[in-house]
Amino acid sequence: MIKFTNFKDSLIRYKDIGHGKVIVLLHGYLESLETWNEFAEELTRDYRIISIDLPGHGQSGIYSEEHSMEFMADVVKFVLDDTRTEKCFLIGHSMGGYVTLAFLKFYSWYLSGFSLFHSTPFSDTPEKKLNREREIELVKAGKSQVIYNAHIPKTFAEPTNEKYKKEISKGIEIAKKTPPDGIIAALNGMKSRPDQSTYLEKTHLPFLYIQGMHDNFIPVEIISQIEFPENHKILKLENSGHMGFLEEKNICINAISGFISNI
Repeated sequence: MIKFTNFKDSLIRYKDIGHGKVIVLLHGYLESLETWNEFAEELTRDYRIISIDLPGHGQSGIYSEEHSMEFMADVVKFVLDDTRTEKCFLIGHSMGGYVTLAFLKFYSWYLSGFSLFHSTPFSDTPEKKLNREREIELVKAGKSQVIYNAHIPKTFAEPTNEKYKKEISKGIEIAKKTPPDGIIAALNGMKSRPDQSTYLEKTHLPFLYIQGMHDNFIPVEIISQIEFPENHKILKLENSGHMGFLEEKNICINAISGFISNI
């Protein structure tokens, strides 16, 4: 069921379906809760799934020129309280992974465990920050379409890009609905986010890291750079880019279900 809740004089939209242990899904940049629809429906066979439109995306409000990862973690906490959720398994895709780590830092007692889906605990490199600044200038110039027309196709693995024309088209339609000010707020938030690798390394919570072997945004080598906590598991998706929950959906669902069942 789609619901809205009032957070600081604006609305946050979320979807709450299924029954059982709670899994919360946080989408990435230029996405919305609809990005998870197919994946979420499969998981509802065994779990209660809450997916959230992060601020500035989907139908959630825009609050400032910068939506920090900490601010978006506050929104997630507010939704959990609104749904009377005391414990959940939190899954963050890409930008949603950055929010997940901010949530881990400030609200870890809500978590039974968590997963980063094609994401990183590290802050932006100087080169990445420059790319985000260029994207901000494009948005300000009224050229948001240049960003999503280039970005969305690259989220899928190049060897299978042709196979996912329908998903790419859907992704572009979702991105088109992201307001320019929402895009800018997200870019500013990602650009300024701190390194969270220390909090990841020291956590005692169960942690599942999912990486696509053909990811155009999160390089494969990053796995060797992360200091993983003791209680962790790594899933390498051999045929995925940045959208493994669509490209290798069944493998991901089985891995997540198996991981949660052992918590």
